Order: sequence, then C-alpha cells, then structure tokens
Amino acid sequence: MQRVIQRTATARKQALKRTTKAHERQELLERVGIRRARKDYGGALSTQFQEARKNRWEDWEKGPLAPMRDSGLQSTTYGGQDASVLHPPRLPKQEQRRHVLFAEGDRVCVVRGRDQGKINVIQQVNRDSETVLIKGINMADVIIPPWAKDRMGHAGDTQPQSFPVSFDDIRHVIPLEDTNTGKMQNVIVQHAYAAGPYHEREEHSKLPRFTRYVSGLDIEIPWPMEEAPVITDGDMDTTRMTVETNTFTPTLEQPPMPSTVIDELRNKYSRFRTRHDPEYLKEKMKEDLRKEYRQTVSMMTPKTDVKNLRIAQIAEARKAKLDANGNGILTPGAINFINQHIQTQRQVQKPKKFTKVQTSKSKQAA
Repeated sequence: MQRVIQRTATARKQALKRTTKAHERQELLERVGIRRARKDYGGALSTQFQEARKNRWEDWEKGPLAPMRDSGLQSTTYGGQDASVLHPPRLPKQEQRRHVLFAEGDRVCVVRGRDQGKINVIQQVNRDSETVLIKGINMADVIIPPWAKDRMGHAGDTQPQSFPVSFDDIRHVIPLEDTNTGKMQNVIVQHAYAAGPYHEREEHSKLPRFTRYVSGLDIEIPWPMEEAPVITDGDMDTTRMTVETNTFTPTLEQPPMPSTVIDELRNKYSRFRTRHDPEYLKEKMKEDLRKEYRQTVSMMTPKTDVKNLRIAQIAEARKAKLDANGNGILTPGAINFINQHIQTQRQVQKPKKFTKVQTSKSKQAA
C-alpha cells in the first residue's frame, strides 16, 4: 500500500514539473515572438519614414525635374499606408500598465503629434498595445488589398482610417465648474490614478471595476455610459423554464453517477488516481508481501553463505567498536597518542625564566 501511495505522489510531482517547464517554455516563446513583432513593426515604420524623407528631398532638390510618383501603378495608391501599421504589436506583460484609465466613449485631447490640441471621442481601446483609436484623429489613407475590395464593396484603392495613438500622447477632458464664474468648462487632466471603490459591473460591460480620480484634486472622473445589448430569443434558443427545470434530485440511496464513469474519466490503474477499488488494493498488497517473502527466502549457495558470513562479521566488528551509548571506543594506541600530544603542547607553551642583566653603571657601582 505504501508503494501505491509513493507512486502516486511521485507521478504528481513529475506531472507538476512537466507542466511548469511547459509554461516556462511557452512564456519564452511568447517573449521572443513579441520582441520579433515589435522589431518588425519598428522597422516598417522606419522604412516608410526614410522613403518619405528621401522623396521629399528629391522633390525639393530636382524641382521641376522631380519624378511623378503619383502616376502609373501608384496613381491611386500614392501616399497610402500599409494596413499592417494599423495593428501595433502588444507589449510584454511585465511592461503593461496595471490600470487602464481610458475607455470607449471618453473625450480626450492629443498632446503630441501632428494633431496636437485636437479633442474627440475614443472609438476603440487596445489594452495589449496600450493604444487607442480616436474619431477623426491621426487620419491617413490605408491601401486596400484587392481581395478586400469585394468584401468591403469599396471602389477605390485607399480608404481614410484613424491610426493608433499611444496612451502617453492623450489626456482626459472633463467638464469642471469654474470657482470664479460658476460656469462649466472643459479641463485637460494632466495626471490621473485608479483607486476604490470597486464596482460590480454587468456581464456585457467592458469597463474596469476600479474608480479613476484626478491627481491632486481627488475629483472622480466618471466612466462613460454603456447601453445594455438587446437580446432577442430565436427559434433555436432554449426557454428559461426548460433551463430552470430540476432534472436531478440528490439522494444518499444511490451514487450520483455510475461507478464505471470514474473508470472512463481516469484509467482504473492510473498512477495519478488516489481512490482505488478494494480488489486493486488487495492485489497490490499481495504483490508487496510476495516481494518481501522472496527477499527473505532466497536460494542458498556456497558463494552466498560466504558473503552473508562476511557481512555478519563486519557488522559485529563495527558493533564491538561502540559503547553502550553508541559512541566510538578509543583504542589504547589512540589514547597514548593523544596523551603524548597533550604533553608536547604543554612543554611548548611553558613560560621561560628571564634573568636580570646588569648595566654598565650598576657594574661600576659594584
């Protein structure tokens, strides 16, 4: 029985180790993938900026002789951006913010970039990359692939689209009452923080549970209002009456499920199983008894007799070297060696006698 318990504990430890290693391997692959994606995204942006600077320099340097780039195959897509720029890579978990203070429907002001000073409403929040899409802000033409034209029903080759804006480049805009005039005016919040109380949200809500405040003033920044989705029952939906009908009544007379179900969920002879059948336990105990009997009753041969005799003699010799308390007994030679060593040390540490030396003046006086 002890062997069964030990096997189960060992199997659990091994499974835990394998799971931990798999998680560590998966985290490493995710970090490598995120690093590679951010590198590719930065390289794509850098390449676009370099090409734009190069084209502008050629236009200024060559003047009327500058090439007409808005002709030929690029006549309808000149100046458009690749759609891959619309999806910045996500940040690693250790670099992401704990509290996201922006939500869809917030009025924000852009503090950096070409649209600095413009105010509008957030349309989408990407918590993984810490970016937002603002209505009518950071607009640019996106090149539509040929395969997407039919699905979108768009006739042109480009479409204006809002590009992502980082959390660091926007600030909240909230209405506050002026203490001097008593009128409501829009105020840009430079710093905000998250704290309690924590609210219970509906299942359809995307808002966080914490409350956000203006730093320094401790004024609450209200979350935008959310509309509850309209749910309509279809022909294939199950009615509430059918769902709430009790089909099982617990009782002590019979188990809630057949005993064979457990064997189907987990193998009857699995090492990870903690509950075994009595027949299985009896067989395991019989196996342990057989092993113990085989170890005690072994075939005796002249070689094994000599070996067992030698082992017994060594055990008796070791036991003879111990006293009643189990401590080792010193031999006479060891005791003599210790006494001689102690005497030698005493002679070395014995203090020397110093004699008084007469000086020249004392000799003359004598």
